[in-house]
This record gives sequence, structure tokens and C-alpha cells, in this order.
Amino acid sequence: MAQDKQAEQTVGASPLRIGAVLLAAGSASRMGQRPKCLLELEGQALIVRQLRALAALQERVVVLGHHAQAIEPVLAGLHIPFARVHNPHPQAGQTSSLHVGLAALSSELDAVLVALADQPLIGPADIDDLVQAFRNRPAGVELVQPSVQGLPGNPVMFSQAVRQQILAGGPALGCRQWQQAHPRQVYAWPSDNLAYRTDVDTPEDLAALAERTGHRLLWPTGQVGVPASDAP
Repeated sequence: MAQDKQAEQTVGASPLRIGAVLLAAGSASRMGQRPKCLLELEGQALIVRQLRALAALQERVVVLGHHAQAIEPVLAGLHIPFARVHNPHPQAGQTSSLHVGLAALSSELDAVLVALADQPLIGPADIDDLVQAFRNRPAGVELVQPSVQGLPGNPVMFSQAVRQQILAGGPALGCRQWQQAHPRQVYAWPSDNLAYRTDVDTPEDLAALAERTGHRLLWPTGQVGVPASDAP
């Protein structure tokens, strides 16, 4: 199948099996307790856009939590295979969701890509560029993170060894803590792609995105209690 061929990214002559964890368990407290991943760009929810951006990878796991009831109907009927898991303690923060997602992936992967469900500008080409950066990473590097104008971006990508270390390191160990503990194994991959630095946490972020790019994110009518006409 064409999708399988796309998924077989290679390092040298060896196939590289990649799994993705898509984090969508947060409460969105700065967005008025409304699930940011249901904001729509050109009529498509951000979480759906992200899953489609990740479609060429071998595995996808979506981690839900606070707004699972509102999000699950939007995921129904997608023709992209993915696993849906629930963080039973989403109030514990993003690191707890990361652990739930990493544990749900198969053990046969070579690398993991961790994505956020509220990044509106990430598309398949951006994922492919990150995969290529990981594939061509310097010797000794286990984690690659985009660096845009000297600032860290998302998604991040790391080896199976890092995944195992995070899972074994206890509930407080996440990507950021691992990077702080292993700076020589981290590659800040230089990129001028602002998509890696663009997410939406507040209503002000929605207005700034529209002003900067012309992309206007709208709340879906009837799904989160906010008519589309009320969006910035």
C-alpha cells in the first residue's frame, strides 16, 4: 500500500518505524475550559488535521482526558487508523498524558513523535521535514526538537531508548526533564518554519493568528456551546 511505503522512513538501509503520540487531554483553562483541538480551520477540527498530518507514520495514539466526551464524536468515522486512550488523571498535567500515550504504543517502534493537538499550521510536509531531520541527526543524538529563531518548537521526536527511559523514570519525567538531564543527546534542529512555534492557548492567540496569517479559527456550532459567529 502507498501509505505503508510512506511510513517506511529509513536510516541508511534500515526501515524506521515511527509511532506518534497526539496529546489532547488538557483542560484548556486559558481558553475558557473549551477544548482547543475542536477549533476548526477551514471547517476541519485541529485534532483531525493533526491526525491527517501524521497519517504516513506507522502508529498513532490520541490521548484524551478532560474533554473526552466532546472530542470523541469528532474522531468517529475517520479513515486513519489510530488508538484512543484516556488519561485517568489529566489534572496531573501533560507529562502524565505523555506516559499514557507512550505506554500505548507497540514495542516494535524505532522512534516516537510527540505532537500537540492545538497546532493549527502543522501539515504532512512539516511532519516529513521533522522525520528527515531525525533521520539525519548528528551522531549520539537521541531527541530532535525544532528550533525556530532560537526558540523550541513542536512536535519533538526521539528514539525508542528515550521512550523507555521516560517510561521507566517515573511520573515526573517528561520530554523537557529528559532534555535537561541529557543535553548532549538533544539536537535543536534549526528551522525557519513558524508552524513549529504556532499553537493556540488563549483567545488572544486566535486573534494574533488571524492577524499574522489570515487563518481564522472558529468554534464548531453546537459542539462546545459557542456559536462560530462568536469566535474571534
